[in-house]
Amino acid sequence: MKHTPLTSIHIELGAKMADFAGYYMPISYAGINEEHKNVREKVGVFDVSHMGEFIIKGKEALALIQKVTTNDASKLGIGDVQYSCLPNGKGGIVDDLLVYRLPEDKCAEGERAYMLVVNASNIGKDWDWISKHNNFEASMSNISEGTGILAVQGPLAVKALQSLTDIDMEGMKYYTFKKGKFAGFDNIMVSATGYTGSGGFEIYADNEKMMDIWHAIFKAGRDFDIMPAGLGARDTLRLEMGYCLYGNDIDDTTSPIEAGLGWITKTKKGDFVDRDLYIKQRKEGVKRKLVAFQLEGARRVPRHDYVILDEKSAEIGRVTSGTMSPSLGMPIGMGYVDRSHAQVGNEIFISFGKKQLSAQIVKLPFYKNR
Repeated sequence: MKHTPLTSIHIELGAKMADFAGYYMPISYAGINEEHKNVREKVGVFDVSHMGEFIIKGKEALALIQKVTTNDASKLGIGDVQYSCLPNGKGGIVDDLLVYRLPEDKCAEGERAYMLVVNASNIGKDWDWISKHNNFEASMSNISEGTGILAVQGPLAVKALQSLTDIDMEGMKYYTFKKGKFAGFDNIMVSATGYTGSGGFEIYADNEKMMDIWHAIFKAGRDFDIMPAGLGARDTLRLEMGYCLYGNDIDDTTSPIEAGLGWITKTKKGDFVDRDLYIKQRKEGVKRKLVAFQLEGARRVPRHDYVILDEKSAEIGRVTSGTMSPSLGMPIGMGYVDRSHAQVGNEIFISFGKKQLSAQIVKLPFYKNR
């Protein structure tokens, strides 16, 4: 298993460690529920250095990104971030990712530069897929091995971090980033992004700086009850928001139209992989849809691949993600069901072997913090 620059700290803190996407990662420290609650109410820190980062640069860097992603990257100004996905040529999804439009101070005239942030389990697959389509005047570099990320999430993230930087963090808009001095280091990227639904930032830095940055963040956040958080809480937090997890809710067999990601599928932007298929799916409709459901009054948790049934016990779909929501105190989940059963308010049934429990399809997000 690979290690992040902070693995020794996680072990020293007594984190429960496990293999995740080939990396030795912290699953929890004090406990998933406690870490989850702290992120919702105060501030928590996740080591997400296992994620992958690619730099795309050149006169046709935008053209390459437009070809391989569903969203419209031409709308990005310098300092903007965009959520998107890579279609696989068969209607499915190679990966979901973030696209950063970088400053052009290191570019030649007429060039642009972007950073793509991809899932750890898909780094090799994504690199090969984008390279395969790179018939453009665009260079690619994989900086994943040397780059670390800390996600500092929660409503007190600004207060916990502001003393460490000259960047006006409170003034940063959602899905933008800035570079500046942070924890004594120059040229650190601070991004107003995250996957928790509780606000916060992601800090990108070279691996050799990560340990010092970690210690500086925890020292600065001491008065705000800052806590480390593991991948267990990251999963419960993202599921309460209805954010898709690659490998569970989206994969090479799921279309972004089926997955409720039509909002990042901009078929009017021009040609890109699978554009014609997505136009057809929008026009004719899809056979199944990803829905959110909750089981009020139940204590059993729906798990990945559990069968979803209708009122006549006929199979209509499968669970993709499920958990006991720490914020709501009830089991919640997502799954694909036949289109005819996908309306909000519909009653469905989750099969727990011999027992079937009633669930209701609900509108996302499960957790509403505003």
